[in-house]
Amino acid sequence: MGRLKDRVALVFGAGSVGPGWGNGKASAVAYAREGAIVACVDVNETAAQETVRIISGEGGKTPMSAVCDVTNEGQVKAVVDLVMGMFGRIDILHNNVGTTKMGGPPDITLEDWHRQIDINVTGAFLACRHVIPVMQAQGKGVITNISSAAGLRYTGYSYASYYAAKGAVNQFTVGIALQYAREGIRCNAILPGLMDTPLIHTQITGQYTDTAEMMARRHAASPTGKMGTGWDIANAAVFLASDEAAYINAVCLPVDGGLTARCS
Repeated sequence: MGRLKDRVALVFGAGSVGPGWGNGKASAVAYAREGAIVACVDVNETAAQETVRIISGEGGKTPMSAVCDVTNEGQVKAVVDLVMGMFGRIDILHNNVGTTKMGGPPDITLEDWHRQIDINVTGAFLACRHVIPVMQAQGKGVITNISSAAGLRYTGYSYASYYAAKGAVNQFTVGIALQYAREGIRCNAILPGLMDTPLIHTQITGQYTDTAEMMARRHAASPTGKMGTGWDIANAAVFLASDEAAYINAVCLPVDGGLTARCS
């Protein structure tokens, strides 16, 4: 406890798309449990407020919620300005927003393609665009981008745009990390593997006969025999944001039970 005491964490995608613990929701709560002041931002106001209620109910420090479409630069800037106005600093930027769209290039529209790039990549770009100057002025800061094992490997799903988007997030992370390293800013990515989060019940179930088949097959596909959870991502995020990871930079960290290390 207390590894992030009094630090301000701005979490984009801090809500969950359904009941349970998504990666962003778990990370926001985990930051708060380690003493951070958390700004919980989501496109869904109800979801963001739920995360704030959980943090407040656990005695977390003055969390706040805000609504933001991360593809809208005006909204992203307004959120950053709001957080700065309330707390005067941003120590941790956590970019968790992402989505999938099933289909190869012949199957999806150009609009679908642009939306995948905008949500998964441009959202992180816009957040960094407005938060990096804050961190430069502070002389320090930590950025964590949530990517995917799909940014490294073919995962068996037909979502070409998602592979492309998450691959871009990985190299965007590396570029940010190395460009700003001498200014005290670290940037890493977390690459979830097969996770049991609310997201799979809204975006993946259509690839299976039913939910039971989806769960069984995804558990079986993991080297460990079971999917990970949002808390696995949250624990990695807390570590990367902490002083324990002070010399860890430009890393694309798989949190996947070994999935991306497997040849087949």
